[in-house]
Amino acid sequence: MTPRYTQAIALAARAHEGQSRKGTAIPYITHPVAVAALVAEYGGDEDQQIAALLHDVLEDGGPQYEPEIEAAFGGRVLALVRGCTDGMPDENGTKAPWVERKRAYLTHLAEIGDDVLLVSGCDKLSNARAILSDLQGIGPAVFDRFTAGREGTLWYYAELARIFGERAVPMARALTDTVGQLERLAR
Repeated sequence: MTPRYTQAIALAARAHEGQSRKGTAIPYITHPVAVAALVAEYGGDEDQQIAALLHDVLEDGGPQYEPEIEAAFGGRVLALVRGCTDGMPDENGTKAPWVERKRAYLTHLAEIGDDVLLVSGCDKLSNARAILSDLQGIGPAVFDRFTAGREGTLWYYAELARIFGERAVPMARALTDTVGQLERLAR
């Protein structure tokens, strides 16, 4: 990797400083690093891996990061990050309601390019694996962490698996398998 990759890790760490994974003490930065590793595993190029490191920066940090991302990494990386973003907070720090954002994102996934799909799919795979691990460790209480609860979370991940499968994204099989395990354990 080039120095751009290290620079992207630094930006992601700064943007996510003090954040932890939902319902855990695990530093949030571990998630974008894991997503970047999955993007590399499934054949993504350096821009896609950098976008994976930055995929939640706009969503969690806000649009003020857009100029910095574009200046440091270029328009393609910024477009990839935007393509993975399912809603930025408004000027008051508020996002649209969960169901509205997720339905819009599912529609978006049916239309975006393959390069964005790989990054988004690896993000969803990483999230699904984390939910599965926590479900195995703490049981159904894991769903209390999520706005949509058990039913909404399972619905969303089933829809994601369906769309990524239909689009034949390289990580689709792994996501489908993980979602299947989630559904079996959660019922």
